[in-house]
Amino acid sequence: MLIAFNKPHGVLCQFTDRSVPTRCTLAEFDLPKGVYPAGRLDFDSEGLLLLTDDGGLAHRLTDPKHKQPKTYWVQVEGEPTEVQLRALREGVLLNDGPSLPAQARRLDTPTLWPRDPPVRFRKSVPDAWLELVIREGRNRQVRRMTAAVGLPTLRLVRVAVGGQRLDTLQPGQWRESGT
Repeated sequence: MLIAFNKPHGVLCQFTDRSVPTRCTLAEFDLPKGVYPAGRLDFDSEGLLLLTDDGGLAHRLTDPKHKQPKTYWVQVEGEPTEVQLRALREGVLLNDGPSLPAQARRLDTPTLWPRDPPVRFRKSVPDAWLELVIREGRNRQVRRMTAAVGLPTLRLVRVAVGGQRLDTLQPGQWRESGT
């Protein structure tokens, strides 16, 4: 079984939280029994999270050697330049080594659900949206990549993993998906 779930901002990608029991977890979303996350999304990121009861499938979805593309829509602080986009496309140096090249392009502001809490807004600082496609999944990688080129991330939404897409799922909703 493969479940596509739209993880809301502020939800932990596990079913229990022993460290801060008051944090929202996956247990609050009436997901099918026996599934577990195939990969992670940060607490402060949102969008497509895949869950499965099939260990082999989870491995194929998450193992870097299978290089499943992960597509993110990223709201960044600042106006991206061609130099910054090229740096993302060529790979940037992170504290744990260079990233693989990403597909990176400017994106018109997407139509998304409101985020709770809202992203901070400052009249004096422009923001923009990027679409980034990466083929590795290091801890907070997209945030670190955009910061490395001088574009701090304000909002991060994963919209696809491999052939699985978020499509019309709203935050907290899930559907059984084909593999």
